[in-house]
Amino acid sequence: MRPALAALGLAAAGCTLPAASGAGPCEDVTHDGIAYTICEVDPAADDLRLFLTDDNGGLYGSFQAIDREAAGAAKLSFAMNAGMYHPDRRPVGHYLEEGEEVMRLVTNPGPGNFGLLPNGVFCIGEDSAEVWETLDYEAETPECRYATQSGPMLVIDGELHPRFLPDSTSRHIRNGVGTSAGGDRAVFAISNEPVSFHEFGRLFRDRLELPQALYFDGNVSRLHAPALGRSDFGFAMGPIVGVLAPVDGDRPGG
Repeated sequence: MRPALAALGLAAAGCTLPAASGAGPCEDVTHDGIAYTICEVDPAADDLRLFLTDDNGGLYGSFQAIDREAAGAAKLSFAMNAGMYHPDRRPVGHYLEEGEEVMRLVTNPGPGNFGLLPNGVFCIGEDSAEVWETLDYEAETPECRYATQSGPMLVIDGELHPRFLPDSTSRHIRNGVGTSAGGDRAVFAISNEPVSFHEFGRLFRDRLELPQALYFDGNVSRLHAPALGRSDFGFAMGPIVGVLAPVDGDRPGG
């Protein structure tokens, strides 16, 4: 969980919106008897971005703030919180926005879920998106337009994180992302009921068949999926990941 808010035990509340017309990137699924919502993105076709700082230098903090700044030219077709942050909502780990480094890469172990190594980095390139284990990311230095570091890794080269326990009783609402080996497929997921790390990792490994997956947050995780009539709300967030869909059907520039 985020160091800033974990101690408060705050859970996001859900806001129901009118369902959007047409197909959306998200759907409700069940795996091993647990309800999830998954949102699949094509990084080559969809305008997938990270959002932290608005045009005025402030922090977005909400899905609605991103839509307001788009001023009707585009809107979020999907979004969720995308990594842990400090009380001032600045990223705990490495963060890139439009190629500019906001926070350096953190490679040392530490407290909480972020420091449960191995952790990882979600990297969005020009036409691909990949989850990297942190030390591999440091060694390979992939070209990323956007990047956010979080932890722990859920799936590493097709295997669950070695510290996950099948019989763990620690359960929270959790969200994260998994990617294909070639980076042409990114699937975001949020549990709709409390799950353990082991259960959440199995969703990505066994149901989604993704070799790499990264945990974003827990307990206060939130999803914006207007095609499902859903937009979770709560305290202001730090990094957000989402897809901008232009109102006129053309992919936004930038």
